[in-house]
Amino acid sequence: MDFRAAEQLLAARDPRGAVKLLDSVIAAHPENTAARLLRARAFFAAAQLRPAELEFELVLEREPDNAFAHFALARTHERSGHREQARRHFRLAAALDPQPEYLAAARFDDNP
Repeated sequence: MDFRAAEQLLAARDPRGAVKLLDSVIAAHPENTAARLLRARAFFAAAQLRPAELEFELVLEREPDNAFAHFALARTHERSGHREQARRHFRLAAALDPQPEYLAAARFDDNP
């Protein structure tokens, strides 16, 4: 119930409200990777980059082949000014799921 409400809050551009709801979901179910991914997205939307980074990294520890989590972590690194870390995760996202947005961000044509 709180998970769906948090999704709606995030969609309604209330990331801080979403984080509050997800805190209780994660406290009750710390293994819930979907809730952690949603909370990471909410942190990112609220410009809380370090908490977003930590949540995306935790998701990737559990699901190293999650292309979206790599892409979102890359965007977080990019926004934090960590270009090399961003490039690495953009490229991993594109390698795992070659959708146009991921491929464009990976910039495979650029020099390493």
